[in-house]
Amino acid sequence: MAPTPELYELKIYHINNAEQEARIDKFLQNAYIPALHRAGIKHVGVFKPIESDTLAGKRIYVYVPFSSSAQFFALPQVLQKDKKYAAAGSDYLDASYDNPPYSRYETVLLEAFPDMPHHQIPDLKTPPSERIYELRSYEGPTEKLYQNKVQMFNQGGEVGLFKRLGFNAVFYSKVLAGNHMPNLMYMTTFADMASHDAHWKAFVDDPEWKKLSAMKEYQHNVSHSDILLLHPTSYSDI
Repeated sequence: MAPTPELYELKIYHINNAEQEARIDKFLQNAYIPALHRAGIKHVGVFKPIESDTLAGKRIYVYVPFSSSAQFFALPQVLQKDKKYAAAGSDYLDASYDNPPYSRYETVLLEAFPDMPHHQIPDLKTPPSERIYELRSYEGPTEKLYQNKVQMFNQGGEVGLFKRLGFNAVFYSKVLAGNHMPNLMYMTTFADMASHDAHWKAFVDDPEWKKLSAMKEYQHNVSHSDILLLHPTSYSDI
């Protein structure tokens, strides 16, 4: 029997200044992540755009893996009953209307691909400040063509190609709900920027990728892509 795919939540905080960034860091590190650990969620990722990105200092990305939909839907009630969470997160949770810790946030709900139904912790030895985590988003022009790209990753072998070339993926997923639809998202990781560039060169030069990308049945299945390079925070589990 095939394993049940995990669900993932990607929360994207929009922040205006360094003060908000510091408040969210404090909340995530001291309140939110410890509370999720107590709730049985072990691997929470927190990421920020690299310094050269125009979004640096403006976004914080929080990745939470759930073993089931039941765990996802139960989490708000679990947090509401957690007194340690309420105390440690009071600055964020009880913030006043005229001094909020963010301007807004987005939530993206994801389901893991069949070829990688569970997330993985990347095997990287470099300091977090040097690591590059690449979050990619591929939108399809129609639902059918989007499903074709999902098939290309799974039955077509794209996930296996990434694995063979050592891309250290955290997850591959379908977007179930979000601002950009139809869409898939995945995250690969690298020791540093030089490793990132070398891995992608190996990918585009690989005979298997050249054959796969040239196949007639997989043409025109991506209408828009977004590529975001991130560093994990020092307190990120991933």
